Amino acid sequence: MTATYTVDVFSSLDGFGTTSGNWGGYWGKQGPELLAHRLSAYGAEQRMVLGATTYRVFARMLAASTDESEVRDAWVTRMRNLPATVVSNTLEGPLDWPDATVVPGDAVDVVARLKQESDVPLRSHGSLSLNRALMAAGLVDLVQVTVFPVITGQTGTEPIFQGAADFDLDLIGSRTLDGRTQELVYRPTLHV
Repeated sequence: MTATYTVDVFSSLDGFGTTSGNWGGYWGKQGPELLAHRLSAYGAEQRMVLGATTYRVFARMLAASTDESEVRDAWVTRMRNLPATVVSNTLEGPLDWPDATVVPGDAVDVVARLKQESDVPLRSHGSLSLNRALMAAGLVDLVQVTVFPVITGQTGTEPIFQGAADFDLDLIGSRTLDGRTQELVYRPTLHV
């Protein structure tokens, strides 16, 4: 049996993962329902899979934050305390992450092996280029997109699916959080 792999990303309505503007984290749209739902999603036993760039961004953000900042939301703290595999040919351990292991090699090979060997589900938050490659290889079981109610046409950076292959998506779950933010969960199938 293979472990389920979930790609978990945040997005503006126009498909950007981050912004160069002054929006703040969550584009300033986080609410108690969103934060509680995120904590619940990360409460189950699972293994995180991160690329080197995302690991570096998370490590830098956490190092620069205080216990009171939104960067240290309860779900982020929980995510950081989950076991993690960082796929990288440039990083070397030990990492500033409690239970992280650096695994060099091709991401497709590393994750294919993880899916076969893992007793728990696999989840990646961010890691856009890594996850586009995994989707193209057919290794992604679920795509969970949290869409925040903003359009960042002038300040949006990092288009989530730019350069990705074409996929048909079957919607298997959706919910509205705090009356304004949408979580959409899809099962992707490569479009041929």
